[in-house]
Amino acid sequence: MLLPHQPLQEAAVPSQRISAREQAGPWHSEAVCRRDEAGLFFAPSKEPTAARLSREEAAKRVCARCPVMVECREHALLQPEPYGVWGGLTAAERRVVLARRRRREAELQRATRVAAAG
Repeated sequence: MLLPHQPLQEAAVPSQRISAREQAGPWHSEAVCRRDEAGLFFAPSKEPTAARLSREEAAKRVCARCPVMVECREHALLQPEPYGVWGGLTAAERRVVLARRRRREAELQRATRVAAAG
């Protein structure tokens, strides 16, 4: 029991390794898209298919030269971001990646259960 005048002890928290990039600031501060027009990465309403495909390809070219593309992609997959081009992937492409990850995870869980049972 703690008395009112006793300080709380801080819980020991394991130190985490922090990359040089994380020490410099959040990943998005280095994103190339911050210098480009946001409209390139997000569709205007009622955009024709040909225009959308062209815009998405242009956005992917920007992503391809971005130093934080992987971090951006993982952010969009973990959130998950429902719109726009993130980390070089469209929303539809991200849905495919997420479905594959879920399938792979389910297969690994099944294999683990079979191995444990056998």
